[in-house]
Amino acid sequence: MRKIKTYKLKLISIIGFLFLMNSCDYLEVDHYFMDMLTQEEAFQDKTYTEQWLWNTYSYLSNQEMGTKGNTAFSFASDEALFSDWEGGKLIEYYQAGEYSASRQLKEDRWGHLYRGIRQASIFMANVDKCPELSKNIREDYRAQARFLRAYFYWMLIKQYGPVPILPDAGLNISKSYAELEVPRNTYDECVEYITTELRQAARVLPMQRQGNWIGQPTKGAALAARAKVLLYAASPLYNGNSEYFNFTSKEGEALISQKYNEEKWAKAAVAAKEVMDLGLYELHTAEYDPEKTTALAANVPTASYPAGAGGIDPLESYRQVFNGEVLASNNRELVFLRPNSTIVDLLKHVTPKSLNGWNSHAVTLKQVDAYYLNDGKDIGDPSAQHPYKAEGFTTSNNDVPLLASNVSLQYAWREPRFYASIAFPGSIWPNKSTSLQHLKNKQIFYYKGDIDGKSNADIEHYVLTGIAFNKFISDMDSFNEGGQTKHKVEPTIRYADVLLWYCEALNQLTGTHQIESFDSQNTITVSRDVNAMQQAFSRIRFRAGLPDLDASEYADKNTFLNKLKRERQIEFFLEGARYFDLRRWKDAEVQENMKLMKYDVDVTNADQADFYNRVPLWINKKFEKRMYLWPIPKSDLKMNSMLVQNPGWE
Repeated sequence: MRKIKTYKLKLISIIGFLFLMNSCDYLEVDHYFMDMLTQEEAFQDKTYTEQWLWNTYSYLSNQEMGTKGNTAFSFASDEALFSDWEGGKLIEYYQAGEYSASRQLKEDRWGHLYRGIRQASIFMANVDKCPELSKNIREDYRAQARFLRAYFYWMLIKQYGPVPILPDAGLNISKSYAELEVPRNTYDECVEYITTELRQAARVLPMQRQGNWIGQPTKGAALAARAKVLLYAASPLYNGNSEYFNFTSKEGEALISQKYNEEKWAKAAVAAKEVMDLGLYELHTAEYDPEKTTALAANVPTASYPAGAGGIDPLESYRQVFNGEVLASNNRELVFLRPNSTIVDLLKHVTPKSLNGWNSHAVTLKQVDAYYLNDGKDIGDPSAQHPYKAEGFTTSNNDVPLLASNVSLQYAWREPRFYASIAFPGSIWPNKSTSLQHLKNKQIFYYKGDIDGKSNADIEHYVLTGIAFNKFISDMDSFNEGGQTKHKVEPTIRYADVLLWYCEALNQLTGTHQIESFDSQNTITVSRDVNAMQQAFSRIRFRAGLPDLDASEYADKNTFLNKLKRERQIEFFLEGARYFDLRRWKDAEVQENMKLMKYDVDVTNADQADFYNRVPLWINKKFEKRMYLWPIPKSDLKMNSMLVQNPGWE
């Protein structure tokens, strides 16, 4: 133990410094350990052992939500865009599919995640060597590492499809390079491995975490991650996709099953139900405030939530999930979260230039149009309580709830999630924490020539479509003098997700299935139960201040599926879901080949009405079949000759 004591302070200093660096450096802490002491010696010490585990967490790297700097998937789909990279060229590369095995843009996670898998495996194999940790703590730590390893594999298969599953004990580096080469497992084998690992972790992980440990996985997080993996495995891209008939290993084995299996949907439904049955989670709601809460549409039930939308403020209920107003430890909707998120960086990008932001993130008009009117009707439905108006402007701050003066009437009477997500021209940015009084409650427009509009002198810092977003933004957030931003967490898995997974999986069932529970203690029977679907789905609708679907919409499988897809588009805007939803549903060929439209951002305030004319965006949007899976980096293919590339990529 003398060697450990000799180097302890020095090593802690090195690790502390390196952890302050950006996670993109892909730190492999074991390298620094090995410079000074053996692996066996390292795991004799509590500090080093725990530091190894904390380093393993760093491989999550906030790669599911954020900005173009750490993940661009929200901007590579059809919901949002950015302009501030080489004059907008980077976003064009994503939207036009101009990436390849040798040009990964910002999405090269293959090697990074496998390094995380390696770190987790080493920890699991060695944690019992630490005498300074109690047996219970060692078991908890091992379960955390098991969860992380499974989650790293999940992130791999979500992006790349089937991947090689490495031996848990690692590879024997004394073997030749040829012996170390590993082929891809089938997608079903990957799913079986990941879900088995998550089942094992769930049996050990605690129900809840407190205080500083709030971001560590729990039983619910493991079960929810398992449900998500099973849902994707049941989805059309992976469940009997005949278009992948020639997607095989070098030995000719089909990597994606060609046979449709309805039981996969049943397994996903049961897995989601097991999260629901824990009784720990609920959609976050804010109390009704007679001074602030906007009145519900006439057709929205006023019974107390969750039987209706009564007693809650739907706008604040949704906003507070994301904007930092509620501590993560008090938000029962968060099943799995990442506390050290880059959400504030996202806010800096979307904040207007006049408020010291970078003014470079935009919402697609397709996403804007997806939101319902406040009575649940489409914007083109003349039977709406307040029919949509494409023309005209408010004349005062009191014409329409939630709209200030001189705002386009097309933003009137929209559902609460619209106002909690979309920063339309003329919206108010509270900016309350700044000491500069004239910048509080500032109305923002994006007309050309205005400080926040398009400028010929600055081709990167303007809102491409003429409309931005305010999701994740608190009233107190400010980048101006004296201003502060509230801490935000990444809501990696929300209870809203679990409810919609359950509905989607039940909707696909045509028969009755008996599925073994995660702990193998009993079997759970599931079928297409409309009452169960409605009980789950209506919670989402009522929390959003909308009416429930009618009986005919629940009764018809295809109608309900289309409603659910739209609900996911709205509910999970900017949460990294849309890109992968469109792929697992095999909808991307239609949805992502639609021409992107924008407002006419070359119009000045003098011709205000013309600003809202819709014109094509200059980006040449294109989706090809090969884009359902991301290409494996060419460098990794060269290192492992047993790997086969994803279909359509070289």
